[in-house]
Amino acid sequence: MPDYTEKQKVVEEIKEKLREAKGVVLADYRGLTVAEVTELRNQLRAAGIEYRVLKNTMIRRAAQEIELEGMDPYLEGPTAVAFAADPVAPAKILVEYSRKIKAFDVKAGVLENQVISAEGVRRLAELPPREVLLARTLGGISAPLQGMVNVLQAPLRQLAYALEDLRKTKESAA
Repeated sequence: MPDYTEKQKVVEEIKEKLREAKGVVLADYRGLTVAEVTELRNQLRAAGIEYRVLKNTMIRRAAQEIELEGMDPYLEGPTAVAFAADPVAPAKILVEYSRKIKAFDVKAGVLENQVISAEGVRRLAELPPREVLLARTLGGISAPLQGMVNVLQAPLRQLAYALEDLRKTKESAA
């Protein structure tokens, strides 16, 4: 049985991961076969996501020490936690996996130091990739600018048409 200092080291490690990670997802892994767990771990590892099975008491203590409120209701039964630098990646992979493997269940998540429900994690997983969101934002910003450029060019265009008409008129008169 681990002594108090070993447990405290684990709590400190969890605290650090909860602070540093942009995306955290808690899941119930009961009923998965070894092959299914291995497949899931490989997917997560390939995406740069750390996936660990942790004791609820350790998670609870770490959350309390960093004043992360609202996690207690989700710390029932076996809990696996995915930590990632990307806020959306663990949600996407774990929600997709829960659709594929019915025994796997997403419990909750942490986003911006706020605990979110399983439904919140599912909505997060449905967000388009970061690149698509950036492209949409840039498109939204550039559309009014393009309209403004067209409006500013209109008087110059009209002047050019008027000068061209004047030239044609003078040519036909001569």
